[in-house]
Amino acid sequence: MPLSPEPDEDDLDTIPAPQPVFHVEQALLGALLLDPHRLGDVTGVSAGSFSTAAHSALFTAISTLPPPDPAEHAKNTTWLNQILAAGREQARGLTASYLHTLIQICPWPRHAPAYARMVEAEHARRRLRAAAEHLLQTVHDASLPHPVQTVLAEADTLAAVVDDIAARFPPRAGVLPRTPPAIAPDDAEAAAEEQLLLATATAHPAGIESVRWLLPEDFTQPLHAGLWQCLTTLERRHEPVDPVTVLWEAQQRGLLDNGSEPGNVLRLLAEPAGSVEHWAERALRRSLLVTADHVGRRIEAYAGDPANTPFQLVVGARRSLADLGAIRTRWQHATGRIIPQRPRPAPTTRAGPPTTTAARTARAAR
Repeated sequence: MPLSPEPDEDDLDTIPAPQPVFHVEQALLGALLLDPHRLGDVTGVSAGSFSTAAHSALFTAISTLPPPDPAEHAKNTTWLNQILAAGREQARGLTASYLHTLIQICPWPRHAPAYARMVEAEHARRRLRAAAEHLLQTVHDASLPHPVQTVLAEADTLAAVVDDIAARFPPRAGVLPRTPPAIAPDDAEAAAEEQLLLATATAHPAGIESVRWLLPEDFTQPLHAGLWQCLTTLERRHEPVDPVTVLWEAQQRGLLDNGSEPGNVLRLLAEPAGSVEHWAERALRRSLLVTADHVGRRIEAYAGDPANTPFQLVVGARRSLADLGAIRTRWQHATGRIIPQRPRPAPTTRAGPPTTTAARTARAAR
């Protein structure tokens, strides 16, 4: 009979190692426990900035209880006992030994502002990732009665988070996140609807003029995007439009070089249904939701890479949201439905040096 691992050993294997921010939070709390007067030097963080309930409870206690007299604090643990009692009201697992551990492992209490800036940066990453995840959940919520409006509202919420992070960490020119964009898989239903649009536009080319807001990038298949370019080009030139002329234009553009069979293209263009406007609006609506999905995935990937700084997160997120803003404008033009953006709250300002400045000053003092 094969030996089974001991329960304790198996449990230890499943415990993830603490992230770097956990140790940064410990250093910050240790600095404030050792020198409570340094709380005045700490800006940009609150109880919600911490990654664990215990650390959040300790910071709440430190920032709400009156600071002790420095001379008395050096002689006894009265204030620490008060902090422990207050912290236990929110995190019952806190112990006196953990408070002493925090004090012992803090390298330099005077570096508290730098530690706080690091905690603030990691909290910004978590906020951005959570907002991106919420946007993705909204995109894929099939129960929404008005998906476009709801998705755009969530995009506005995400943009507000980006604005707040930008106010705290002003972006630097030319700094881009290193994580490559994440791409969602193709949609079979979208491909079928695009075929109907192409066939209907071929049969009724007069309808193409009314849907100029539909662009090749709104299509999910490269062949479909190319065929739409063929249709719009022929219509703009006032040339005859039918499956054969579209096929010939496709050949001139090299669309058949990837192995597409001419017969299959002709069959694709020969089965119209409905109106060009109907299928074009469906394609644009789907393109908007797909773009929102790509934006959410991209920003989620950016925020999930710990090597990306807050400056990079802001730049990458704003570029991604600009893609959604462009198609939002076209959607409003196509449908006449003006979807006002949610008013964004005033950016949270902070009084304190950026991480690099704080760290440089701390090194000089050290």
